[in-house]
This record gives sequence, structure tokens and C-alpha cells, in this order.
Amino acid sequence: MPSPSSALRLHLKDDPASAGRAAAAEAAQTLRQALAERGSARVVFAAAPSQQHLLAALAAEPDIDWSQVTAFHMDEYIGLPGDAPQRFGSWLNTAFFRLLPLQAVHLIDPGPDPADSADRYRRLLAERPIDLVCLGIGVNGHLAFNDPPVADLSDPLDVKVVRLDEICRRQQVDEGCFAELDDVPREAVTLTVPRLLDARRLVAVVSGLHKSDAVHRALVDPVSAACPATALRTHHDASLYLDADAASLLPPEVRRAG
Repeated sequence: MPSPSSALRLHLKDDPASAGRAAAAEAAQTLRQALAERGSARVVFAAAPSQQHLLAALAAEPDIDWSQVTAFHMDEYIGLPGDAPQRFGSWLNTAFFRLLPLQAVHLIDPGPDPADSADRYRRLLAERPIDLVCLGIGVNGHLAFNDPPVADLSDPLDVKVVRLDEICRRQQVDEGCFAELDDVPREAVTLTVPRLLDARRLVAVVSGLHKSDAVHRALVDPVSAACPATALRTHHDASLYLDADAASLLPPEVRRAG
């Protein structure tokens, strides 16, 4: 059975709040280090209910000069009105961005030409290296909106338009973001897997029984686009924080790594 790469640090916690706080502590230390060494920091955030504990704890961390931090996010639906609360940019504004005096917040706005919007976002990301990505894992093993049917672990693009698979869309309903499956957009703009992995550090937090199969696959399956989250094991500086439910299917030899 394949084991997780030694480069992926695994942290097992009792509950979602504990996992989020621990992940936030590492993210905060990463930001402090970037600010001390380079005078600024650039961060990409995921927008999902699973990230709420991390974001709340990170906003409360001391000694971070947020006025020198530039924030991005990793994906956005195509076709929703600009003021729709389900938009990931809107969710992050409410949950995190508006709470802090950030230097800049760059939101993905697909607009009438999503492909052009993706290219503009690519250029913003490319201005300087990304210090940190805070992310999760989807129930189908996706990273951002790189679902197994469309994920490319060697994607030549940094940001692109993708079609969402039904499992991904169903997750949005199950997590209370949309009332019905037909309400969930079928396309989105997303950062690709190589663009996410190009960051200096990755901090992932995952919680819940509904994520346990995806977590198991991410840590023991061969690295491939069949489970995009397996790519976390290829990064040189990545941490994965799990609550007890998300870790419940892991074999003992993998649990011992945490």
C-alpha cells in the first residue's frame, strides 16, 4: 500500500475546531515569516464551510501586519449574479476579508468572458510568488474546482474555465450552499493543480465523515488525476490537518504518521 510522502506533514485532531485552530497557527507563522523576510505576503484562500474554523482562528492571530498581505481565492462559479451570496468571493468577504485591513484583495470575477477573466487572474498571480495556499479537499478528491474528470496534474495553464462534475455540484447542496442541484452552476473558473502547488507552502484542513473516503484516497492511492488531492503528497512543504471523522478510514500505518 503506498504511503504518504514524508514531505506531507499529517496532523490528526479530535474535532473540526481543533483542526482549524492548528492549521491557522501554522498559516499565521508562515505569514509572519514571509513578512519578516520579504516585507509582504501573498495568500490564496479556499472558500468552503470546512474552512470556517481556520479562517476565524487566523483572523484572531496576533502580530500579523495584514496591511502588507495580498489575498486571492482559488475558484469562482460562472453565471451567478455579482451579489449572489453563493459566490466564493462574497463568502470570503463576509467570513474573512472584510474583517482585516488587507493590502489588497483580488477576487475572480468571471464576467461576460470567463476565459479572459482567467487570464487576467493568471497575470495577477504571476506578479510575485505565492507564499501560502490555505485549502481543503472535496468529496471527490478535488483541489479547488479541479474535479477528477477535468483535473490535470501537469496542466500548462495556471487558471482556466472548467465544467463541474455532479459529485462536486451535489456537495454544494449537501453543505447547504444551494437549495437544489439545478441551482448549482455547471462551470467555474479555477486555479489549476500546478498553480496551487507552485506556492511556497500549503496548509490544508479537512473535516467530516463525508470527506473520509477522499482523505483515504488522497493519502494512499497512487498520485494521479483520479484523485487530484494525491498531488498534495508531491509538494515540498505541505501540511494536512484532519479531524477524527475525516481520518476515520485511514489505516493504522498512515495514522501513525500524524
